[in-house]
Amino acid sequence: MTDYNDELARYEEAAEDQYDDFDTGFEGLEDGYDEEDDDDGYDDYDDEDDEDDYDDYDDYDEYEDEGAYDDDGYDDYTRATIGKIDPNDRTLTVVVTNKSGAAAEAVIFGGNAELPQPQGVTVEIEESSHKEVREESKSNPFKIAGMKYSVSSPLQFDNVLRIERRTAAGSKTTRVYQPRNATSPQNFTQSLIDDDNFEMDVTGQDAMRVMVEDGVTAVFTFTIKARANLGNLLKGHNVAELSRAPRTTGLPQLDLVRRRRPSALGLRPKRRRRRRISRRRYVRRPIRRVSRIRKRRRRR
Repeated sequence: MTDYNDELARYEEAAEDQYDDFDTGFEGLEDGYDEEDDDDGYDDYDDEDDEDDYDDYDDYDEYEDEGAYDDDGYDDYTRATIGKIDPNDRTLTVVVTNKSGAAAEAVIFGGNAELPQPQGVTVEIEESSHKEVREESKSNPFKIAGMKYSVSSPLQFDNVLRIERRTAAGSKTTRVYQPRNATSPQNFTQSLIDDDNFEMDVTGQDAMRVMVEDGVTAVFTFTIKARANLGNLLKGHNVAELSRAPRTTGLPQLDLVRRRRPSALGLRPKRRRRRRISRRRYVRRPIRRVSRIRKRRRRR
């Protein structure tokens, strides 16, 4: 057993001499391989030079004062960053007049298609022009929530409104709106319909068609509830803008209800959360009074 242990010890020593000495390299290869003579075009990096190179590029503080990107100047898309629409800048008054001698279909909006109006039919925007509204709907789409529809002849209400969305690929969807469904005893005038539930998204793809009788003038008063303002991108703000003022109807009982913020842009009105009262019962532990005799003993 002694000879066997001695032989194992000799093998271990020989293995350590050949492979564990990393400073001198592998034995048997020292004569044929020299690190100084190995010049293959790649110089070894010096640690000091390497640190100097990193010092030139690691100092990011120098670039902050040179107009770097500032995260604090740009708001995130949350409820607090949505802009506000001026209450005096949220109304569109569309006047449609037919003097063609027969019933004709007028086209409102439809910025992408830009279809011409039938002969004798005019569509005007009191605040600006129909062309400006069409062009603005392409870049800054908006959402209509609420409509007042007044006509010179009550028979015009029998004609439905067709809301169409047409894409450049050829797909087309049509929704039909019947103004008579919005009539109520609170609308005292027979030539006026006020519908607060009317909603429509106005983009370059959307258009509204209405058949106008001969010699009839129809006036649509739309209320803009939300819109996209791409000019806010230049300021680094949210592009969405929301009207926070309620839409007035002249009826006190309805205006009081409509003062609550309606939902738009996927946002819901804030609700007050009630504080939950915990029903845990806390039992006070009796206080242990230390006698004066024990206090004296502790002091001693």
